[in-house]
Amino acid sequence: MKYFTLLIVLFIGFTSCNSTKKIAKNSSVIREMSARKVAKKHVAANFDEKTIDARLKVNYKDSKENVGFSVRMKIKKDEVIWLKGTKFITVFKAKITPTKVQFYSPYKKNYFDGDFSMLKKLLGADINFQQLQSMLLGQSLLNVRSEKQEVEINDKSYQLSPKSQPNLFDIFFYINPSHYKLDKQLLVNTIKNQRLDINYPKYLIKNKELFPEKININAKQNNKFTNIDITTRSVEFNTKLNTDFRLPSGYKEIKL
Repeated sequence: MKYFTLLIVLFIGFTSCNSTKKIAKNSSVIREMSARKVAKKHVAANFDEKTIDARLKVNYKDSKENVGFSVRMKIKKDEVIWLKGTKFITVFKAKITPTKVQFYSPYKKNYFDGDFSMLKKLLGADINFQQLQSMLLGQSLLNVRSEKQEVEINDKSYQLSPKSQPNLFDIFFYINPSHYKLDKQLLVNTIKNQRLDINYPKYLIKNKELFPEKININAKQNNKFTNIDITTRSVEFNTKLNTDFRLPSGYKEIKL
């Protein structure tokens, strides 16, 4: 279904090259801490570079497909997310800004030109550019300091959740007690039987920044599923990026 098709474009993360220091998930004893303090430490650990230029390896699997391909990802923080997927030939190109979502496939000769409202139709919930960017950087989808949170210790992580959950889904953030980035974030819609797990099993330190080495995305809806595993071949920060993007003529428009 279209929900799972769009995951391959929109829910792509990044990792780093092998020369950086690796940090695995915490295995030490976790001490009790207030929700307010955990939230404050998580926000303080936010990614703070201006640009990212990464070459990724992505493995995608659902009930019908099992395929791997390469992705070039460029991010100008708070401005643009630019993607190009290849498997011998270009599979897709995409450009996402705070106001627009655009992508096209030279392989299928089709394109989409719209905004984030299409994600609301597909997911049943609002999502904006800032939330998508945070998801890619190992940061919480929602601002954990904008409203009151509850905390409990779960699976060697601090589990934060809003005291007042959103209407259409429940969301949970699993904060690593060593560096306060995410171990996982989980969205659940019990009415529609939807679940999205975004796992961050390892982090790297590069240029004194902590960011995901790997991201594993698992989506389920009824009997359908999508698994996306991401590994990076190389990454650079704070370089000059060319994010030019033009929709081709003669392609068929995708209606969502």
